[in-house]
Amino acid sequence: MQTTHRDPAEERTEAIDAAAADVLIIGCGNVLMGDDGFGPAFIKHLEQTGGLPEGVGLLDAGTGVRSFLFGLVLADQKPRRILIVDAVDMGRKPGEVFHIDLEAVPALKADDFSLHQLPTSNMLRELRDSCGVEVGVLAVQVESIPDRVDWGLSPPMIQALEPARAAVLAWLG
Repeated sequence: MQTTHRDPAEERTEAIDAAAADVLIIGCGNVLMGDDGFGPAFIKHLEQTGGLPEGVGLLDAGTGVRSFLFGLVLADQKPRRILIVDAVDMGRKPGEVFHIDLEAVPALKADDFSLHQLPTSNMLRELRDSCGVEVGVLAVQVESIPDRVDWGLSPPMIQALEPARAAVLAWLG
């Protein structure tokens, strides 16, 4: 019996000229590590539900946010505002949606190449401090991150999609 495995990367959003967007929402995370895949799942959710203002770009950065941000720091044209959406483990209730100050971004998240590892947070600070880009971080508390490959979000993270969407709409003003 032959089994077919679906590559989660096949569901990634189309490439966009992210620097040309006035506001850019970036979903970060590893879709192969359970709840850590919230950011990419959230970008897909926003694409499907729509209702965002004109000039808002969406980017599923997956685990490649550092290289994208590095290019953005060096780019001539940058978004006016960037919102990073990522899963975190900060000891809160699973599925809780909250903003965190850029200075409070954890320095390390094990088994992940996400927003929380340096130099990503440093690049966000560079965009904010030297390039004049407003940077926000929307976090969602994970239920757990698996020790091995296991894609799919836990029920609390699936339930967090709409509250996170409401938080983004509020952030957009």
